[in-house]
Amino acid sequence: MLAALVLALCAAGAAGWGSWQRYQAANDDSASFAQARDDALAAGEQAVQNMNTLDHKTLEQGLDSWEQSTTGDLHRQLVDGRDAFARQITEAKTVSTAKVLSGAVTELDERAGRAGVMVALRVTVTAPEGEPVVKESRLIGSLTRTSEGWKLSALGQAPVGATAG
Repeated sequence: MLAALVLALCAAGAAGWGSWQRYQAANDDSASFAQARDDALAAGEQAVQNMNTLDHKTLEQGLDSWEQSTTGDLHRQLVDGRDAFARQITEAKTVSTAKVLSGAVTELDERAGRAGVMVALRVTVTAPEGEPVVKESRLIGSLTRTSEGWKLSALGQAPVGATAG
């Protein structure tokens, strides 16, 4: 009887301890921040990959993907230049595919709904004739949180290390 009572007290203690740990984890701001960072990184990597992937055979889908991945001035530039860009890609008959090598969030302001990412990519461009050209690059992107989630609002080349003069 005594053993059963001790075992019941231990089980109740373990259940209480587990409940307390779960409560703390659910109400921990660092867990919320980590989730926001992970969400921004995933969206940023996908958007950068989308912006570097385009096939002349499925051009409209590719350009739609670009527009769906962006917001703000970058989005407006893509919409305004869509027809001219479509003509260039159709004439060149190129296919570009991007693969994310790595990425990181460089800044995150949850309250303002802004984030920055740096993404390393391998982009392969295939023209109708000749061998595919492979290029690796680092890009810096700015993200803005919208009602649909994080979207790319700016994108540019990351600066390469400076040399002392």
